[in-house]
Amino acid sequence: MKWWERRKKEPAAPVVQVRQSTGQPFGVLDRYVPLHTGEMALYRAIREGVPIVDAAIWKLIRLCGGLTVRSRDARAQRGLEEFFRTVDTGWGQRGVQSFLDRYLDDLFTCGHALGEIVLDGTGREIAALLCADPEQVEVKVGESPLDFRLCRAGVGEDRELPWQQLLLFTPFQPTSDAPCGVSLLRSMPFLTGILLKIFQATGQNWERAGNLRFAVVCKPGEGEEAFAQERCRLLAQEWSSAMQAGHAGSVRDFVAVGDVDIKVIGADSQVLDSQVPVRQILEQLVSRTGIPPFMLGLSWSSTERMSTQQADLLTSEITAIRRSVEPALCRVAELWLKLHGYDPKAEILWEDINLQDLTEEARAELYRAQAESLKQETNQDTTQGGTV
Repeated sequence: MKWWERRKKEPAAPVVQVRQSTGQPFGVLDRYVPLHTGEMALYRAIREGVPIVDAAIWKLIRLCGGLTVRSRDARAQRGLEEFFRTVDTGWGQRGVQSFLDRYLDDLFTCGHALGEIVLDGTGREIAALLCADPEQVEVKVGESPLDFRLCRAGVGEDRELPWQQLLLFTPFQPTSDAPCGVSLLRSMPFLTGILLKIFQATGQNWERAGNLRFAVVCKPGEGEEAFAQERCRLLAQEWSSAMQAGHAGSVRDFVAVGDVDIKVIGADSQVLDSQVPVRQILEQLVSRTGIPPFMLGLSWSSTERMSTQQADLLTSEITAIRRSVEPALCRVAELWLKLHGYDPKAEILWEDINLQDLTEEARAELYRAQAESLKQETNQDTTQGGTV
């Protein structure tokens, strides 16, 4: 046998695996451990990772807004209303309503909200009404439930903040084991973690299926084993050239000699249906917020609309939230009245919550007008008949 006809010893075929091991960007949900404090970053990640939760919180904030103030002293009414409308709340915002929006945002997300009344240099006027990061403080409970102090967090030892009477603190749905309040998102980490895993897997599957990958298998014929490596390199080069020509917008045929098999990687695999589990998880998340699904853009039924019972339940939910923040707003109004020498009694008046269908309201107004007209005609006929 000639030396060039001797069978070459083929090197081992390289095994390449270039799978990128990047997980979801909200990995804090996988490391969730329920604690009493320190989970604010987790709740903010939930809002950032699940848009429907963020939208539900903003819906609640908008529905809870709309307020006026009334003083017992008629002389202070105009000045108090002007203060509520024009007080500086930071970051280019003015008015108590802008303060309330951020206050409620912290209340829902962190489980409690923190505000501060800032006086001017003379101490005779309220210069600003600001919201503070709830993570900056810790609550120190005194000997009685009525005695608690706000302390600076993260300084090694509890150091009480001065001027406690100028600080506003509101817990959200406090419980016996969490008197400082619990977040609206407290029961969501487990389900949102599963939901984000589904979304991440769906994105990876579409990345694999949308950007097609091919497996080119060349089976050498009898007596061609010696040149299999060269043929493999040549096929890879020509296949790469054909794919690059397709990216450039031109069509290039691929021609090979021998037993060559070309398949799409992953074409036979079945993609799991995510509609049912995603809906089940979203139903749980939406039920925690108390917002009807169709208000968040979820069309789970062709006849979605707000019933009278749903409107009543949502109205009672919003009324309860308003009651929780009303003491803080009353403290602001009462301090302004004290600084200006008026009777320090004030009352917060909320706008009516209107959740009914405008069409139904217009129809009801029409029915009332028709009933009133019919009543007047009946009274006229009765009067004329009695006169005759």
